[in-house]
Formats: sequence, structure tokens, C-alpha cells
Amino acid sequence: MVSLRQLFLQHQAQTSDFPLMIEVEKAEGIYMYGSDGHRYIDLISGIGVSNVGHRHPKVLRAIHDQLDRYMHLMVYGEFVQGPQVQLAQALCSTLPPRLNNVYLLNSGTEAVEGAMKLAKRYTGRTEFVSCRNAYHGSTQGALSVNGSENFKNAFRPLLPDVRIISHGAIPDLEQITSRTAAIIIETVQGEAGVRVPEISYMQQLRARCTEVGALLILDEIQTGFGRTGSFWAFEQFGIEPDILLCAKGMGGGMPIGAFVAPQEIMAVFKNDPILGHLTTFGGHPVSCAASLATLQTIYEENLLESVVQKAALFRELLVHPRIKGIRNQGLMMAAEFESFEVLKAVIDQAIRNGVLTDWFLFCDNSMRIAPPLTITEEQIREACRIILTSIDEALA
Repeated sequence: MVSLRQLFLQHQAQTSDFPLMIEVEKAEGIYMYGSDGHRYIDLISGIGVSNVGHRHPKVLRAIHDQLDRYMHLMVYGEFVQGPQVQLAQALCSTLPPRLNNVYLLNSGTEAVEGAMKLAKRYTGRTEFVSCRNAYHGSTQGALSVNGSENFKNAFRPLLPDVRIISHGAIPDLEQITSRTAAIIIETVQGEAGVRVPEISYMQQLRARCTEVGALLILDEIQTGFGRTGSFWAFEQFGIEPDILLCAKGMGGGMPIGAFVAPQEIMAVFKNDPILGHLTTFGGHPVSCAASLATLQTIYEENLLESVVQKAALFRELLVHPRIKGIRNQGLMMAAEFESFEVLKAVIDQAIRNGVLTDWFLFCDNSMRIAPPLTITEEQIREACRIILTSIDEALA
């Protein structure tokens, strides 16, 4: 009989020569279970997705309830569908009053694409500004505003009229001008290895956009839904975006994304041309039901209140001569090692010992730590103990 591993390698498209090849049979809470019975602590939440853990009971119940009603009905935006409307209202209730209109999609990169179209259409401008080492997705428009030339060069030509500046560098803000449709920026840079800007930078960024009439697009695809200790990371910087992007943690494990903007901005999609942005499966009712349950769970279980304390416990416990430092905003963390080779050896040993971590696309000497927000102090202690043991074993 052909094994699943063989089928995976023969028929499923690969994106690297060294996939992890873990065959998962079940996942629940912070744990994944291999087909061989091996248990893994998931310290990366499926790359920022499982903020309320794997298969949270409230999310499962919402999915089951919606399956009993209906699934896909009609292309997005034509029918009044309860799960879409209720999720849109709930999202807006977490945001400043001006951000009152939600366009639901399937993923983060689709949210980026839609927001870029919206900015061009609303402003009548063509230039975008983004940051070095930014990651906004892999479709061609999103890739155009990614900040790694190594990641982009093989796929050129991409969109023209994109200017790259340094994240956190106040002098670079002068490059946002009256030609700029929008700057797209991660509130906290993720794939760059968790780079947190100064509050003064974010406030001067907001002021510069207002001054020149450029839109501020905040990418909260990784930081949203409580990852940094507030529901949205921008709340900690005293600013408001013109367009907000979210995905990953908003679905409770189901695929979904969105961009949110004021109604007067979003309205430009209705005319010249009509149906200015379309999606068939965006706002799928089952994904929307799961997302609403995820949002409600974060508040009902007070998950935001413990993020800072849990992050502090990780910092307290992850002390080792080979760890050069830890950067974080809430439970979005990067533990720095001297090199990729050292880190990769540690990651591989940690997986063998039952803890799944990862590295960052544009910071391959730092360990990604972003567990489900539901992780307990006891589970944090166990995970850190395994990581420290793995460092010693891998580097002995």
C-alpha cells in the first residue's frame, strides 16, 4: 500500500526540498498528534492561525450549526447572509467608529490585493510605499510590496511604482508624497523577526499620510485577534489606519481574510466599474461562523488579559547562553540565535522532543514563538523546558 508520505511527495506540490513531513492525525488545544502517537506542543499556532487553539469547542459548534443551515450560496455581496453580516458587525464593534465597512475574503494575501485596488481607485494615485523585510503575501500584487528582493527577483516583472523604505526610520517618511496612493505596513513586522516600532514613529507615520493625502494600510494579518495583547496591535500606538487587513487568527482554523475601511472609501468599488472587486468564495458562511465564534471566545474567555503575563513567563524561562536575546510584542516572539545552522539544529531537536517551533522568512537566525493564546502557565513551563533541553542536546 502506498503511504500518505509517498503520496505527499509524489502528488502534492512542494515549496522546499526539506518539508517537515510530520503526519498529523489529530489536533486539539495546543497539541498536535502524529500518526505514530507522538504528541507535539504547537508553539507557532499554525503560523499565527490557531489563536484560540486547535478545534476550540465553541468554534466547532459554530461550524456544525452553520453546516446544518447552508454552505456556499452565491458570489460575495449579492445575498444577505447571516454569518457574513454578523461577523462584519462584530469586527466593526472592535474598531474605531470610522472603520465601519468590511470586505470578506479567503486569505490574507487576498486582503492585501483588495486593499491595494481600493487605495488606487479611491486616491487616483499609483505609487505604493512598503518596508524592507516586509511580508504581505505571495500573489503578484502582494509580492510587489514585499520587502525582500531575494524573495521577489525570480518572479519579476511585478507591479511598477513601488517604493521601499525602512520600517521604523522616521527620515524615510519623507518618501511618502502626494504621488503615494498608500503605504502598506505591518504594525509589528512578522517575518522580519518581530520588529516593534517606536510609538513616535507610528504617530509620525499617521501624520505624514494625513499631510500628503496617502492612505495608511495597516497589515494586522499576524498581529490581529489578540496576538500582541490588545485585539488589534495598532491600539497600542495611539493611531488609526485608513484600511485594516486581517486574516490568519480570525478564522479559528478556517480560511478567511478581510480588509476594513470607512464606508465612503469602500463605496468606490460600486461604480466605474460596477463590481469593482469580486470574490466567489470570500466570506464563506462556514468560515464566517467560525470567525465570529473565535472573536467571541477571545472576549468571553478573557484571553487578552493574560497575554502580557504569559509572554513575560516565556522571557523569564528562556534563558540560555546560546539565546542572544528575545524580541516580542505580546505572544508574538522571536528568540535569536547566532546563525541559521544553530537554530535549525535546535528546531529539529525540539520537534523530536515534542515542541514545534519555526524560523522567520527574513530572519532565519531567530526562533518563532507564537503559541495559542489559550496556552497555560504549566504548558509554557513544559515547552520552555523542552526547548532548553533541545538546545543542549542539539549543540552538545
